[in-house]
Amino acid sequence: MTQLQPPERLVRTVSAWEGEAGRAWLEALPGRVADHLGRWELRAERVFNPGGHISMIVLVRRADGTPAVLKAGMVNAETRHEHAALARWDGRGAVRLLDADPADGVLLLERLQGDVSLRSLPEQKAMLEASALLQRLWVPPGDDHPFDSVADHTARLTTTLRARREQAWAADVRQLIDEALDARERALSEPVTDVLLHGDYHHGNVLAADRTPWLAIDPKPLVGDPAYDLAWLVRDRLDTLAASPGAESAARRRVTKLADSLDLDRERLRAWALFRAVEAGVWSLSVGDHAPAELLLEFAGWL
Repeated sequence: MTQLQPPERLVRTVSAWEGEAGRAWLEALPGRVADHLGRWELRAERVFNPGGHISMIVLVRRADGTPAVLKAGMVNAETRHEHAALARWDGRGAVRLLDADPADGVLLLERLQGDVSLRSLPEQKAMLEASALLQRLWVPPGDDHPFDSVADHTARLTTTLRARREQAWAADVRQLIDEALDARERALSEPVTDVLLHGDYHHGNVLAADRTPWLAIDPKPLVGDPAYDLAWLVRDRLDTLAASPGAESAARRRVTKLADSLDLDRERLRAWALFRAVEAGVWSLSVGDHAPAELLLEFAGWL
């Protein structure tokens, strides 16, 4: 049987971001997918394009004919506990986990409408739907949970951010980096009730479903301050926001509106939005992806 091959976008991004290790993972990926198709008695329909940036998505049928999705992704610090978060949510607000091989990064998931995300809705409606769904995901993480804390995760990001600050290419953004580091300290200084967080929550990671209108996918779970999760939503549809009149004021209104809608502290949300935008922007600069970097850093400056 001919093995399924990874989509072009997956090959491009993994090769660029992960280098030789990424290329080795890509080489082994078709065999890994074939192995799990056989192990779980699945019939492949097609590879979903363009798929994920670090995962291959295959539309499959289970032995009883039920549609499902096989997701084979790279295992790293952010993705290694995706299965545990999905199991904790158990289909409440998120895609349902049907089976998992965490060591190989292979998950069997219920099938959603992969072509229909919250990006298909007008912005105001999408934000309302996103906020309501996100609140359902903020549950206690459970006893003896495996998830990293926001404090520990952002401490590692801070170490990397400080190192990148000293690079010659970062000269123009050093002040913004310093502001982001200060913002993180402020956000962590206030005690909050820890909950399970999605970690990468935006309109593109919320898909239409059959058993409920919308479900979240692709978590990079953490435990900590809900404002950290909401901070990524603040900068959603950033290209549209940047092109609108009064973008700076509109960005600040977003912070206020989203914080108030979920009863979170506005300043803590602003601090996390600033930190996450700068960290992502500087990472994009470090891999030579200048267009999104400039947009993210401009957004951070508005806050």
